[in-house]
Amino acid sequence: MPIRVVLVDDHQIVLHGLQQLFSRQPDFEVLHCCSDGASAIEAVLESHPDVLVLDLRMPNQSGLDVLRALAARRAECRTVLLTAAVRDEEVMEAVKLGAMGLVLKESQPEVLIDCVRKVARGEQWIERETVTRAFRSYVARQSSARDMPAALTPREIEIVRMVSQGLRNKAIGERLSISEGTVKVHLHNIYEKLGVDGRLELVLIAQQRGLS
Repeated sequence: MPIRVVLVDDHQIVLHGLQQLFSRQPDFEVLHCCSDGASAIEAVLESHPDVLVLDLRMPNQSGLDVLRALAARRAECRTVLLTAAVRDEEVMEAVKLGAMGLVLKESQPEVLIDCVRKVARGEQWIERETVTRAFRSYVARQSSARDMPAALTPREIEIVRMVSQGLRNKAIGERLSISEGTVKVHLHNIYEKLGVDGRLELVLIAQQRGLS
């Protein structure tokens, strides 16, 4: 089955280039090309794509506005943000809103293709150099994150390391000889202790603390 994508960018030349790029890949199917946030939301609700490739900076409705609107409608969609530049606070909000990938427009086309393939498989992909500054700033604001090893039990630290290695809950449970449900309970406790909202945020904070 091809990876079904919706492409969103307010610049027609860029949007056309994205369409050509993905259409040339045998494992992709372009469902919609949208030039604004409203049509992007409509396309996602209508076609339920595997991945939404979303321009961060758009007039009227930004990429973050689109993510907020989809979250309000409980329309889950794996999303890759595409941007020419990004501020620290935008990175953090994108993560909190569930974005699974972020690629700079200056990157090689192959980088974007690889990112979307990984996100379609449920993996998180983000250019480390793009967000290092943002997460350093974030960690500096989070005292619990600064004290991660002290805040967590040895078992919780072990789970954080496995999550950072890309293991899913089932695989973690098999390695630790515990149920997948128990892994979920541990992760919930970890999120609560560290004040993070999800797996990607946890992974990137763990990388900053040397627990990956």
